Amino acid sequence: MNENDPIAQQPVPPQPYPTRKDGWERDLLEKLAFASLKEQRARRRWGIFFKLATLAVVCVGIWLAVDYGNADTETVGAHTALIEIDGTIEAGGGSGAADSVIPALNRAYADTDSVGVILRINSPGGSPVQAGMINDEMQRLRKAFPQKPLYVVVDEMCASGGYYIAAGADKIFVNKASIVGSIGVLMDGFGFTGLMDKVGVERRLLTAGENKGFLDPFSPQTAKQKDYAQVMLNEIHQQFISVVRKGRGTRLKETPDTFSGLFWSGAQAVELGLADGFGTVNSVARLELKAEDIVDYTQHEGLSERVLKKFGAAVGAGALKAMSAGATPALK
Repeated sequence: MNENDPIAQQPVPPQPYPTRKDGWERDLLEKLAFASLKEQRARRRWGIFFKLATLAVVCVGIWLAVDYGNADTETVGAHTALIEIDGTIEAGGGSGAADSVIPALNRAYADTDSVGVILRINSPGGSPVQAGMINDEMQRLRKAFPQKPLYVVVDEMCASGGYYIAAGADKIFVNKASIVGSIGVLMDGFGFTGLMDKVGVERRLLTAGENKGFLDPFSPQTAKQKDYAQVMLNEIHQQFISVVRKGRGTRLKETPDTFSGLFWSGAQAVELGLADGFGTVNSVARLELKAEDIVDYTQHEGLSERVLKKFGAAVGAGALKAMSAGATPALK
């Protein structure tokens, strides 16, 4: 340092001490930094938790899909094979779909340890196509495996399409209070033309082909279309009647009401020859098939299939069904 330098000889002013205000700001910044750090850590922990939870759900879903997608057909020696139809007879993979029932029937008959098959039905009816496919396969298997009887046990209801299937069995067993019959065909829907006229809504339907708008609920129904639909329903009804007569044979005591679409109690069904007697799955397995061990061959719908159906195909099918209500004949 040069002693002669006038600038160097000037006194150095004292440095100011941190004020209370400066300390408050620093504390606030530290708190904000720590809070941000804690939030980041918490977010990271929750992210890891949700990822693990999602992985666990996916693993459980896969396991359930595999577990429920296969029938419990563990071999137990001589046994009665059981297949259940519960609900509407319709396509789509449910217990009443041909794609579910037919493979189950084939597995049951192919098992060398099964002495017979019981088809337990609880159905109000449904598609004549699905019912016909199942009935045809029942006839084929009965001829291919004559030593294995095929019995139907009715639960609460076996009506229309359900009875269409049941008619293909060797014997039908019911409860005295079961609902049986309804041998008929219907095609239902709605017409909105009068309402549209009242509210001033105009239907604009363009078609190529004079009958392309057949049974459109927003267009008037012509006599020609009505007659055509009735002819088709009568044809399907005759197919139903033929299946019942062939299946029941001389056991059927026909009356004017037999094929009118009426239904009867289980007790009346036995009197009319629509059923052969009273019984449950256990009693038929024990008394008729002499094999009390029962193995369920029902093809259950997998979890993944149910999810896809609910969130995918079912939405589209529901919208289509709403737009074309009544366009498909049904055994109900």
